[in-house]
Amino acid sequence: WGPPSQRIRYPRKRVNSTQAILDARDRFPDSSLDVLYDRDAMPPALRRAHQALDRAVDRLYRRSGFASERDRVEHLFALYEQLRAPLRIDRKQTRKQRPAGERSR
Repeated sequence: WGPPSQRIRYPRKRVNSTQAILDARDRFPDSSLDVLYDRDAMPPALRRAHQALDRAVDRLYRRSGFASERDRVEHLFALYEQLRAPLRIDRKQTRKQRPAGERSR
């Protein structure tokens, strides 16, 4: 949700970073994804490839990237709120005003 500035084309750096992840995973053909993505045992090459992709994606949302995971989440929720805001409807504005003295049916 909330594509950065509504871009459709994929920057080369992000495509290269995605390929680096696939290449790193290919180095371990006998390992399951469960093993490869174990937090404590992830191969360093795979971890670095994911970090590079994270930085590339972060820069799509903010040129300088994010200082922390919390910073990233706060920024993304702020974008979500901006996208959601136009969908809010003020109930007072949607009700038809009846002339004084007219009863509802």
